[in-house]
Amino acid sequence: MNRPILSIALLLVAAAVTNKAGRTAEPGTAPSEAVSTFHTILRLHAVAADQRKRSVIPGTDGWLFFAPEFRSLTVGPFWSDHAQKVSRANNKRYADPLEPIVDFHRQLNSAGIRLLVVPVPAKVAVYPEQLDKNTVFESTRTNTRAVPPRIDIHHQAFHKLLASRGVEVIDLMPVFLARRHDRLGPLYCKTDTHWSGRGVAVAAATILKTLKEPAWLRGLSRTNSATMTRPVSITGDLARMLAPDNPDRESLPLTFLGKPNKGGRPIPIPIARNSPVLITGDSHTLVFHDPALHATGAGLPDHIAAGLGIPVDLVGVRGSGATATRISLLRRRDNLEGKKLVIWCFSIREYTESFSGWRKVPVIRR
Repeated sequence: MNRPILSIALLLVAAAVTNKAGRTAEPGTAPSEAVSTFHTILRLHAVAADQRKRSVIPGTDGWLFFAPEFRSLTVGPFWSDHAQKVSRANNKRYADPLEPIVDFHRQLNSAGIRLLVVPVPAKVAVYPEQLDKNTVFESTRTNTRAVPPRIDIHHQAFHKLLASRGVEVIDLMPVFLARRHDRLGPLYCKTDTHWSGRGVAVAAATILKTLKEPAWLRGLSRTNSATMTRPVSITGDLARMLAPDNPDRESLPLTFLGKPNKGGRPIPIPIARNSPVLITGDSHTLVFHDPALHATGAGLPDHIAAGLGIPVDLVGVRGSGATATRISLLRRRDNLEGKKLVIWCFSIREYTESFSGWRKVPVIRR
């Protein structure tokens, strides 16, 4: 699709979604017609990016988006009989995420370990107006800032299916939509595929709220943590993909957490393999924690460790968190002995865009 035709098509569809979204009945909801129309916008962008062999889709005000996320939102149902038709898994036997996720839950449950699945919403699903300012989902019932409708309709359906099979899924979309204009900044990096430091903090708080005060935690020795928030300048991965020779930089606030030193500044809490809490998943578990991903001491493991008052264990990968992380757990050959909680965090695009696909992995062997 050449650029003039794409531009005209997008203008026509954007006008349609704006008109339809104006008839939204309630904040945070929209007629399925409006969502379907916005899906068409995303699909046009994804197809054009694929034809040009590009992964970056520029938005407004310096925002950049990752094309595979657009596709993952618009392929329709992606599990069971639909999986092989839409998955990008190289081996279609591993196209369906449903049974491998349920199997992992059952393995952990049999060992007395609680599993929390934490899919990270697509950036464009939280900030659709940053793709195109003409795309505005209005509310007729409030004068406050409009809350977009949920465009992740197939992910919602999949998560309900997982819940019906006993899998505990933390749906971050409601809190992300409610906090998307957070006074401390956006929940995603403008020029990176990952959530921002603020997004990490909101996600961690949601996870901790879900956990409450488990019985196994009460008998453990716990420590208080210090925090410090300061701006950090990063060069996002999307910026590097778009302009390798001269990528834009962005500044964002990060909250660093850890044990206080003599001056009260936080020192990162080391990862502890013997911790009862394991965080596993894709690079969302590593960003702002691994020094190779912008910073250290401000990532998801750091927030969870500070919130619980104990060190956590971590098995994260740069790349797909669908199967690789569970293979890493299998290679430990310890049956996750001593673990009470596993937090499995990965981008929602993993459901359809993982080339390695979804395999059943015997992490717990009896």
